[in-house]
Amino acid sequence: MPKERTATLRLQDVAEQAGVSLATASRSLSGAPGVSEAVAERVREVARRLGYVANVHARSLAGGVSRSVGLVVHEIGDPYFAEIASGVLRVGAREGLTVQICHTGRDPERELDQIRLLVANRVGAIIVAGSGFVDASKQAAAKADLQAFQRAGGRVAVIGRHHLGADAVLPDNQKGGRAITEHLLGLGHRRIAVASGARELTTIADRMTGVEEALTAEGIDPASVPVVEAEFTRAGGRQAAERILDEHPETTAILALNDDMAIGVLSALRARGVSVPEDVSVAGFDDVAVAQDLAPSLTTVRLPMAEMGEQALLLALKEPSSRPRRRHAGHEVVARDSTAPPRR
Repeated sequence: MPKERTATLRLQDVAEQAGVSLATASRSLSGAPGVSEAVAERVREVARRLGYVANVHARSLAGGVSRSVGLVVHEIGDPYFAEIASGVLRVGAREGLTVQICHTGRDPERELDQIRLLVANRVGAIIVAGSGFVDASKQAAAKADLQAFQRAGGRVAVIGRHHLGADAVLPDNQKGGRAITEHLLGLGHRRIAVASGARELTTIADRMTGVEEALTAEGIDPASVPVVEAEFTRAGGRQAAERILDEHPETTAILALNDDMAIGVLSALRARGVSVPEDVSVAGFDDVAVAQDLAPSLTTVRLPMAEMGEQALLLALKEPSSRPRRRHAGHEVVARDSTAPPRR
C-alpha cells in the first residue's frame, strides 16, 4: 500500500516528499517565519496530497472532540461582522466551545493564511463569513484546504459564500437589493445613484442584480444609473457620496450597498450641508444595530445577522451530509427617516 494511504503518516514523510528538512516542513505548515513562500507552498501541497493535515487533525481529536471553533471574517470592526460574530459566540457559549476570531481585510491571501493557521491550531470547525469573489479561482486554494480539513473530520460552514463547497447560510442579497430599490422607486425617485463596494465581490454582484431587476421592471435602463465603487467601508461611503455630489448633482436618492457605507454617505452629505431626506434620500443594507439610532435614522434592508451566525455554527456541529446544505436567511425593508419622496 502506498505510503500516503497508511495510517502512520509522519511529518518526516512530508519533509522527504517535499525534499526539505524536518524543521523546514514544520515551519512551513505552522506558518512560522524563516521559510520562503515558494518552499512553504510546496510543503503544504505535499501535505495536502499525502493527507498529512488529516492525520494531524485526527491526533488532535484523539482525546475527544475539539472544543475550539475558528471564525474567519473580513472586518471585525464592521458592525455586520460583529453581529454575525455575536451569533457564533452565543451558540459557542451554549455548547461549551471556544471561538477564535480571525480578520482578513477582504484579502484572499490573508484569508487563506488564516484558514491554514486555524487548521494548524487544530480547531474542530471553521466558519467563514463574508463575501467571496465572482472569480472562483481567487478562492480555489482556500476551497482545497477546507475540503482537506473536512476529509480529516473537521467541520466547515460559510455565510454568504458561493464557491467553497461547504454548508452555507445565504442572505437574501439579490431579493433585498430589489426590495430596497423598489422602496425608493415607490417614493417617486428616478434619479438614484448607488454607492457600491467592488463588483468583484459576490455580495455586491448579487445586490446589484436585485437593484437592476427593480430598475428594469420600472422601465429604467440600469446603465443610466450611476454606480460609484469604493471601499466597502464607512470611509468608502464618504468617498462615493462626494463623487456622486460632484459628478451627479441631480441625484435625489443614494443607495449604499451596506450600512457602513451608508453611514459614510450621511457623513459626507452633512459635511456638504445637504439635508437628508429633504434634499437627498439615503438607504442602506443590513440593518446594523446603530442604524435606528442615527440622525436621521437609516432606511435599510434588515438581515438577521446574529441568527445567520448561529445557524452557521449549528450547521457545522451537525453530522456531515453527502451534499452541502443550504439555509436561506430572510430580509425585510425597514423604512425610517432617511428616505422620503423627492422634492417636486
